[in-house]
Parts: sequence; structure tokens; C-alpha cells
Amino acid sequence: MGRLRFLLTLSLCVPVGTSLVAAADLPAAVPDTRRFLEEVRQNLQSDEMLLDQYTFTEVFRESRLDSKGAVKKTKTEVYEVYPSIVPRKIYRRLISRDGTPLTEAELAEQDRKQEEKTERREQRIAAHDAAASESHAEENRRKERAIVDEIFRMDDIGVVGRETVDGRPAIIVSFTPRPGYKPVTEGGKTIQKLAGRAWIDEADRQLVRLEAKLVDTIGVGPAKLARLQKGATAFFQRKKVNDEVWLPAEAHFAGAAKALLLFGTRIDVHSTYSNYKKFSVSTEEDVSATSPEGATSPQ
Repeated sequence: MGRLRFLLTLSLCVPVGTSLVAAADLPAAVPDTRRFLEEVRQNLQSDEMLLDQYTFTEVFRESRLDSKGAVKKTKTEVYEVYPSIVPRKIYRRLISRDGTPLTEAELAEQDRKQEEKTERREQRIAAHDAAASESHAEENRRKERAIVDEIFRMDDIGVVGRETVDGRPAIIVSFTPRPGYKPVTEGGKTIQKLAGRAWIDEADRQLVRLEAKLVDTIGVGPAKLARLQKGATAFFQRKKVNDEVWLPAEAHFAGAAKALLLFGTRIDVHSTYSNYKKFSVSTEEDVSATSPEGATSPQ
């Protein structure tokens, strides 16, 4: 799992189901609660799929903390992010590191490597017919729905309130994993270790905010040798872009991490996402025009 894939995966774990607490005590009870939650369920879609359609800017900051919470080391990176010809294989083009812009030569080298990857992907795609490609895409959609369906089975759900977020009414939903449930999907195995609250936009039935805590350790990284420790917290915020689609605005993770045979450390990871533009041929031409001379346009 990539360093932020875990946080973006949280956009899939909107915990809405049919195990509800009474909503009668809410200031303004949600009308037809079960129907509301079923509509939210139908709207569930991972942000990874939506982001395949947009370019945007990501500001990433990672801090390492000592046992008392004091910052030992911080790095900040700014990326231009572009879709790829292969779904979920975005191109994160590093443009600044710790406040210093990369040189034109460094940018060009990144673009060259990306072009090589793109050519290899195009060759693999050409080796498969359209039916095979569609079958692969359908399999990805099936796996995503399987994770969503499992969420409904694995969590105890409660509608606990209503709140205004960015001027829009939102319904607050709590979620905790059911004891003894054994998930079968990989996403379910991760989500089962989370408990918290989600804010759902009442009009659009879309996830607005997620606050969660790890109730068990989670293995991450190659071979899952590193482990995020119980008690770590995650925050995820989405905003409506161009009054048409909800996309990530902010992601924050803080907690203890421990690698095999190494001392543990506390980490604080924060990303903000902005400057969303629908990806099109004209967008690609703009990127090419602003790339360093001799560099290929990212794909």
C-alpha cells in the first residue's frame, strides 16, 4: 500500500448499512433513514477511480516525531498529478522539495522515465483485445463492489446526528467493527481495523468527512513488514469541485509505526489537494507546452 493509498482507501469505507440506532432524538430526524443510507450505498465509489479523470496539485508533508511529540524531521513535497492511460496508475510529477523547485533537468528526467513506463503500458494494452481490457475493468469494478458489500456486513452502524459542513447539511454516521467477523476481501481486512464517524452530505448522499481510529495494528509497505499501531488516527475531507463532483481536499494520518527489527517512530502525514482540472486533450497540450524543452508530456 502506498503512503497515501491507505488514506485514499478510507474514501471507500463510508460505513452505511442497515444496523441503525434510533434517529428520533436527532434535532431534525433524517426522513426515511433506511432509504437515505441505501442511496448513499449506491453512490459509493473510490476516489482512485474519480481521480483518473482529473489533473490536480498535491502538497505532501511528512513529519517524524519523538516519544514526546516533538518534531525530529519534516519533509514537504509538491506534486502535479496526471491521469494515466492505465486506470489507477496516476503520474505524480514532483515539482518542489522542501520549498525548493526542481530544476528543468530533474523535471525532464522524471518525464523521460514516465514516458518509458507509458510506452510499456501501451505495448501491454496493444497485446490484449478490447474485450480483454473491458473484462479487466469489469473485474476491478467487481472487486470494489465486493469491498462495499462487505462493509455492510462487518460494521455496526449508527446515525448519530446532523451537522453543517462548509455550509451544507450533513448526516453523521458512526461505525465500529463487529466482533468475530472474518473479512474475505483485502479492503475489508483493512477497514475492519477502523472505527469512527463519517459525515454524509444530505443532498448529494456523498462522503464529506471521515474521522477514524485504528482499533488494531495494520501491516503496510512491501510484504507488510512495517506496522501502523493501534490508536493511530486518520482524517479525510472531500469538497465539491465545480459544483459537479466530490473529490479529496485533505488527508491526515498520525500515529505510531514500527518496522520489523527496528525501533518504532511516530509519524504525522498530511496532504492537501487543489487546482482540479478535468483531464482532456487540451489539458495534455497545456502540460506539454509548459514542460522543459525536450521533455515528453506526462501520461
